[in-house]
Amino acid sequence: MSVLNTKVLVLNRSYLPIQITSVRRAISLLYQDIARAVDEQYRVFDFASWADLAADEDTIGLVNRAIRVPRVILLLAYDRVPRRYVRFSRFNIYARDRNRCQYCGRQFPRAELNLDHVVPRSRGGTSVWENVVCSCHRCNRLKGGRTPTEARMRLIREPYRPQWTPFMTETFSLRRYKEWMPFLSAVDAAYWNTELVEG
Repeated sequence: MSVLNTKVLVLNRSYLPIQITSVRRAISLLYQDIARAVDEQYRVFDFASWADLAADEDTIGLVNRAIRVPRVILLLAYDRVPRRYVRFSRFNIYARDRNRCQYCGRQFPRAELNLDHVVPRSRGGTSVWENVVCSCHRCNRLKGGRTPTEARMRLIREPYRPQWTPFMTETFSLRRYKEWMPFLSAVDAAYWNTELVEG
């Protein structure tokens, strides 16, 4: 994979993680003076001062020099925090169930999964978080238009509405960089996973 497509953590103006982007986009935001690069000591750099730093093992070749790859950037004028609402979508259901069939327990590529209504739609089941699970093609055919009890199939885990977004799944997974760690402490994890009260 090209270093331009690797990941960069994006912080809002309050230093809260809000997104993950590519190095390509991060460099563009730095160059346009929309963001600043942040180093391990929480120092911020504009494009010119970042380009003047000594290059380490992760670099991008420019016309006349190599530039360090920023792993964390800070947006200069963005205050908001990410939405807490998790959109009901195929992608998010696959993310919630970790691409694992909720009947046989095996993990599959997304192309080999489909969505199953625990209570079939023909029986009044609705398309909501609490009634839809990932299912492999084989288990979906075996279950058919029946409930799991009728089909003598057991759900590995009851479906539920997640409290996270796919961004947070990525952020708190093992696929992160050491430069992200100061911004992703256990306190941050609690902050991001706490349900907000609507008011």
